[in-house]
Amino acid sequence: MATETTVEKLANDLAEAILAGVFPPGSKLDENQLAQRYEVSRTPVREALRQLATTGLIEFRPRRSAIVSTVTPAQLEELFIAMGEIEATCARLAAISMAPTERRRLQMVHERMGQAELQNDPSAFAEDNHLLHAMIYSGAHNAVLKDMAISLRRRLSPFRRAQFHLEGRPPRSFREHDAVVSAITRGDAAAAHAAMLHHVMLIEQSYEDLCATQTLRLPVNETN
Repeated sequence: MATETTVEKLANDLAEAILAGVFPPGSKLDENQLAQRYEVSRTPVREALRQLATTGLIEFRPRRSAIVSTVTPAQLEELFIAMGEIEATCARLAAISMAPTERRRLQMVHERMGQAELQNDPSAFAEDNHLLHAMIYSGAHNAVLKDMAISLRRRLSPFRRAQFHLEGRPPRSFREHDAVVSAITRGDAAAAHAAMLHHVMLIEQSYEDLCATQTLRLPVNETN
């Protein structure tokens, strides 16, 4: 299993800090200050900020440091709707197109996620969660859909990762994946589509529930 790099960890830590309101919308993210805060050099900070810019959590403005973006609930809802439709289509096509070896690998990763959940290893669970979805994108055997899915997932990745802070979410996520993987491995395209669409809808709901607890929050400007 791939280990998390310094840049990836920093990007994830920054994303969580933004969602927690440590850096509110409009905040300037100074590279030197962030390097001191997270005890790293400026190089990984710069790369982490570039990664976050692809998610829309921050933006770069001419002659200014990175700025925390304002994301409206409506924009986030649109992204989740698009993500659900794209991933559901990938799951449907994967049920039709995956080779036997691909189905076996998918089942193996899913079972490994189950072990990570039982061992209370959120890092391993999150990594294999990402891998499992990527395998479904590839299993659709459609390069255009795969690129669209990867792009949307990149934009939603901070919000998707945040859901795992919600108590009881990992085991529920595993059960949702079980329905998706089971449908794909038995070649049931309609069931795979429905299960994946339901799964992504519950991801969005879990994030909204998490925001309601005020543990994390969406970086929105309520006056907009």
